[in-house]
Amino acid sequence: ERTDYVNQSDSKEGSSTLLSFFIGAFIAGLAAIFTPCVFPMIPLTVSFFTNKNDNKESLYGPLTYGLSIVFIFIILGLGFSFLLGASALNALATSATANLVFFFIFFIFALSFFGAFEITLPNSFLNSINKKADQGGIIGIFFMAFTLVLISFSCTAPIVGSVLILSSDGEFLKPIIGMLGFSLSFAMVFTLTAMFPKSLDNLPKGFNLNSIKVFLGFIELAFSLKFLSKADLTNQWGLLNREIYLSIWIVIFLLLGFYLLGKIKLYHDNDDDKIGVFRLFLAIASFSFVVAIFPGMFGAPLSWLSGYLPPPSTQEFDIAERFDQIESQNIYKDFPSEVKFQNLKNFKMPLGLKGFYDYDEALEYAKKVNKPLFLDFTGFACENCRLMEHNVWAKPHILEILKNDYIVVSLFVDSKYKLNQEDWLIHEDKIIKQLGLKNLHLQTEKFNNAAQPLYVVIDSEENIISEPIGYCGEEDFYNFLVKGVK
Repeated sequence: ERTDYVNQSDSKEGSSTLLSFFIGAFIAGLAAIFTPCVFPMIPLTVSFFTNKNDNKESLYGPLTYGLSIVFIFIILGLGFSFLLGASALNALATSATANLVFFFIFFIFALSFFGAFEITLPNSFLNSINKKADQGGIIGIFFMAFTLVLISFSCTAPIVGSVLILSSDGEFLKPIIGMLGFSLSFAMVFTLTAMFPKSLDNLPKGFNLNSIKVFLGFIELAFSLKFLSKADLTNQWGLLNREIYLSIWIVIFLLLGFYLLGKIKLYHDNDDDKIGVFRLFLAIASFSFVVAIFPGMFGAPLSWLSGYLPPPSTQEFDIAERFDQIESQNIYKDFPSEVKFQNLKNFKMPLGLKGFYDYDEALEYAKKVNKPLFLDFTGFACENCRLMEHNVWAKPHILEILKNDYIVVSLFVDSKYKLNQEDWLIHEDKIIKQLGLKNLHLQTEKFNNAAQPLYVVIDSEENIISEPIGYCGEEDFYNFLVKGVK
């Protein structure tokens, strides 16, 4: 049975105007800029427009870039929604193939920034399509915009999916307005970024265009690991755990610091270059970052980076987790010793919490102990889920409520685990055989939402007793939990 919880909460969504919906989507687009998949595209944009110094194109190129982003976002977003449904966006975000392709794109760009080769569209290709040089420029800009939108979908898919899921209720105009608002704010930031290279004539002392590109190369190399990690997490390969990930980052930022100090030179660097004050401070920042993340090798939560790193569950040596388990022993003394799916790789709850990974099993247990269920729709590769766990759940007064007053149910929507036949879900003419797809189906069909994280409090009769909430601050989340146990 589908539960449209939005309509149950005083019909806030239904009574909202298209303008307020547009504004909300616009803000979501701005927030998406800071996701790990999107933010690294800013230096790529700077690099792409650096050599386009013709005054005639100073506004023409960036504006074309921005309009292309809006157009592609709307077409791809609505196309995915209408043709394949909201689950298609989640499938793209968690696809091993897609994330590996994105990893190699960032890795290749990093090599290009280091000077290994120059990335350009073949002249023969451009000439075969358009004889005019300016038309070739349009194709290049459109291709860059398409690359940005495609890569960004790996992180923005849950946000976009929540906007587009409205189309499943038969609405047509509202999803278009939502996608327009989302893509406009998104494009606005990158359009301004595309105009930025014009100011590179006044670089700080000690910097030139080449050193800027090498600096960006180190940053792109570090960010490329995020996509490799997402593919590894969702497919449970176990290749890139937290220690290995942090080790690579430590080496990358150490090398960056030495490069900024002039101790490392690439073959196209000028041997006579001297560092300026700004470059010195960047080197200090790079070394300081290494010192700050080093404790993570021994289990420090690094909550300020939790959206970018593999979860602590992938770490082999975690001191904090052992203390959490000791503190929770008395609370969970009557909890079942074994629950469904607990032995699957990385199926581990944070902060010493114990709970379930199967909705039906948790529901049966709730009827026995007469406690409400806290449903946590999450994902192995969900950045905001990790941020919530380490920055909000970890607060003592919140963690106490979760441990004592709720049955926690973590439902991973990106798990590729193939279910046994008795656990298959048959919906209309489709058979759902994957655990992640089954959990996503529950989220979209029952709670009308496709974004992660999503938190829902229900009783043992499946009645919603606290309005579902997503990524939020400490106070809002605390009020949400308190309302569920009153």
